[in-house]
Amino acid sequence: METGVWVGVALSLHYALQIAVLIRALSRPDREPASRVAWVLVILGLPAVGIVLYLALGEVSPGRRQVARMRAVRQALPVKVPGQEPAALPAPARAAFGRGASVNGFAPVGGNRARLAADADQAMAGIVADIDAARESVHILVYIWLDDTNGRALMAALARAAARGVPCRAMVDGLGSRQVLKSAGWAAMKAAGVKTGIAFDTSWAAARLLLGRIDIRNHRKIFVIDGRIAWCGSQNCADPAFLPKARFAPWVDIMLRIEGPVAWQTQALFAADWMGQGGDDIAPLLTGAPEAVPGGFPALAVGTGPDLSANAVPDMVALLLAAAQREVVISTPYFVPTQGLDEAIRATALRGVAVTLILPARNDSRMVAWASRSTYGGLLKAGVALHEFQPGLLHAKTLTVDGGLALIGSANLDRRSFELNFENVMLIADAPTAGLIRERQADYLAQSRPVTAAEVTGWRLPKRLLHNAAAIVSPIL
Repeated sequence: METGVWVGVALSLHYALQIAVLIRALSRPDREPASRVAWVLVILGLPAVGIVLYLALGEVSPGRRQVARMRAVRQALPVKVPGQEPAALPAPARAAFGRGASVNGFAPVGGNRARLAADADQAMAGIVADIDAARESVHILVYIWLDDTNGRALMAALARAAARGVPCRAMVDGLGSRQVLKSAGWAAMKAAGVKTGIAFDTSWAAARLLLGRIDIRNHRKIFVIDGRIAWCGSQNCADPAFLPKARFAPWVDIMLRIEGPVAWQTQALFAADWMGQGGDDIAPLLTGAPEAVPGGFPALAVGTGPDLSANAVPDMVALLLAAAQREVVISTPYFVPTQGLDEAIRATALRGVAVTLILPARNDSRMVAWASRSTYGGLLKAGVALHEFQPGLLHAKTLTVDGGLALIGSANLDRRSFELNFENVMLIADAPTAGLIRERQADYLAQSRPVTAAEVTGWRLPKRLLHNAAAIVSPIL
């Protein structure tokens, strides 16, 4: 066959594949129009390369078999806390809690109490103390576990608990914690009897690319002790110095220690991940539940992910914004909102609510930092107070509304948390607990620098182009 014929055949195959990929990019459910447009430009503008990029990054499934297994596990697990009826909620909380309840089938439960750790080291010391006092079970799931002071302290605590007969299970994300899996502490922990698991193992990544998207991660931070104590917040098993990215240190996190029926829901999220990734059956642990604390507050654990209810995190945030009457304060390390969420934040400020957004001045992801700053002009024009945290990387993901509602957990306000990561957050309707988080946000503000409209207007053209280009690319990444 002549060369020209081969070229014609190759081009025909390329165009046929390009059209097929374009159809998929335009027809995939739950995709924002901006994301569709971005992918169309990539597929058409980068011959062959655009097709490969879409096949690698355009879908949000880890693979059909894995999704089927995880869904089967979730469907077999209970969703109602034994002996608990849905909690009564204040009117402003109902919409956001209702949206959160739709994700996993959990209902808001009352009878919870919480205390806020002073800092990351105190939080880890508190978790270790709870593990040392454990009698029934210890369950941990984190995205990043480092072989550093806090990471080794946690491994040692688990080993001690397992040695005295407490069933302990520890799961990490295959990418975020790949180094600790090779450590002596991890080996010693396993030798002591701790059962371990890997969420989304990165072994044979190239082969897995044929089965599903390989950069889907389990970003959750779950700590449950004896099924009655849950720690929830932004912290991984690591020191604030965070050695892999030490130049951005300290990493500033926030953690709540919560007791009550909502710990059961957190345990259920762990069980779904543990069993869905091939761990042993721990469903029997969900047949009982911790007693409600007299006078305790209503709360709801929500576990989101790409195979769960789409856009749950931005929906809950938007509904909390809609409920605000006086004040909203948000902290997040990674801010790349959807168009809808960006508009909701601005609309909340425009109707007279004092909206404050706290972001890190220096971000470990340049692309995220650039894309974040593309939103500054519109936010400031709407009246949002923007502040950049100075001492380190503010990693705390918090939202408070009118001093009475709060959202805390692992989810960032970026597209990766919205579409690709498995996350866990907690909704809380309680003035004292929301007040503790609001006080911590005040500490962040005291260490932050306000961003002014004049400063943003004064950015030179190259900087503005860089920020806006990153924003255009963000729906793809």
